[in-house]
Order: sequence, then structure tokens, then C-alpha cells
Amino acid sequence: MSLLSITALVAAGIGAGLLSTIAGLASLVSYPALLAFGLPPVTANVTNTAGLTASALGSLASTRPELRGTWRRLWPRIAVFAVFGSVGGWLLLASPPGSFERIVPWLIGGASLLLLFRDEIQRYAATKGRSIPHSGPVFFVVLALVATYGGYFGAAAGVILLAWLMLSSTDSLAYNNAEKNMMLGASNLSATLFFLAFGQPHWGAALCIAVGGIIGSFIGPKLLRRMPERPVRILIAIAGLGLAIKLFIDTLG
Repeated sequence: MSLLSITALVAAGIGAGLLSTIAGLASLVSYPALLAFGLPPVTANVTNTAGLTASALGSLASTRPELRGTWRRLWPRIAVFAVFGSVGGWLLLASPPGSFERIVPWLIGGASLLLLFRDEIQRYAATKGRSIPHSGPVFFVVLALVATYGGYFGAAAGVILLAWLMLSSTDSLAYNNAEKNMMLGASNLSATLFFLAFGQPHWGAALCIAVGGIIGSFIGPKLLRRMPERPVRILIAIAGLGLAIKLFIDTLG
């Protein structure tokens, strides 16, 4: 690897770490960077997952104030992501190329719309006497599906998860974001452990993404604490819609 490649991938890792902890869109930066580095799509995806696992370390160090006193509630959710993240990794290596990517834009677009109109949906549910599930079977089934998707492809899994957490709770954006980062970290770690045995990541590139990811994910939550909730949520949703459109156009090609 050349010095230019290392520098570019570390920079992409910093950008991915920032986007991961603020918006859940890490792969918007790191995945294209790995493709530009010359890796084929599946190898780039495996390498991206392995590299972004380290972002959870920076996020954990930076979001301790938000997570204090909540670990008892959080551990079962982390366990779901640890188990189903490896299921997603297995699906990635076992399924025909391109099969799952066709529905990815619709998942991301739908999650972005949920995030964008969260307040309106919650108000509508309240007027109809219906409650969005805060826990229970439906809540955890959705978490398992997101975890599987995160282990398989991962692009904007954070947007999907953040949309669901904010839709099903009244917690702050900063807390939901910290919770999201821990769960996605578990999913990425379990998928990476699966790839250690059966996948073929480019470990040099993954290390560069990891180093940058730790830096970016440590800075991201500190920035988010100082940002107003609604504008940030809207920007995340718009970015997610943009990514959905791009991925949809890619499937047409």
C-alpha cells in the first residue's frame, strides 16, 4: 500500500466515524473509498465491516454520559445485534451477488422517511390510541432484521436503526444515537468474526479505516451533543434519501 492510499483510507475512516456516530451513514464515505482503492464489491463490503467495527470503541469512550445507567436495558439489544450480525455475514457470503442490494435503496428510503416524519407519526398514533412498541416481540424482531441487514451490507443500517429507536421511544437524539452505535458495533464485530473464518477482507485497508474510524467516532458524539435535535434529524433523513436514490440508480446500471 502506498502512503497516498494509507492517508486516503485513514481520512475516509475519519469521515466514516463522524458520519457513523452522528448520522449512521458511515458507508457513504468508507465503502466508495474502498472501491476506489481497487477492491471488488464483496471484498470492499467485508473490509468495510471489519474496519468500522473499531468505531464502536471511539463512540463508547465519547458517549459514556448518555449511556450511564442504561446498560441493563441495552445489553439484550446488543445481544440481538451480536447474534444476527453474524447471520448477515453468512448471508453475504452465501447469497448470489446483487440479490439483496436490489431492496437496499427501498429500506434506506423508507427508514429516512420514518426519521423525517417521526413526530407526525407519533402524534397520529397518539390520536388513534395506538402505541409504537417500545419493547416486546415486535420491537426485537425489527432489531433482528436491522442487525441482519447490518451484517450483510450495512449501508445506512444506522439510519434504519436510528429511525426505529426514535420512532419507538421519547429518548433524546443523543441517547438514541449512542445506543445505536453500541448495537451496530456488536453487529459489525460478530460479522467480522465470521469473516475471519470464511471471508477475505483486505486487512491493511481495514486497519486504515479502523484507525480513522476511532478518531472520527470519538469526535462525532461530542459534536452531536451541541447540535439542535430537529435540524440534525432532518439533515440525516435527507442524506439517507440521497443515498437511497444513488443506490437505486446504481442497481439500474
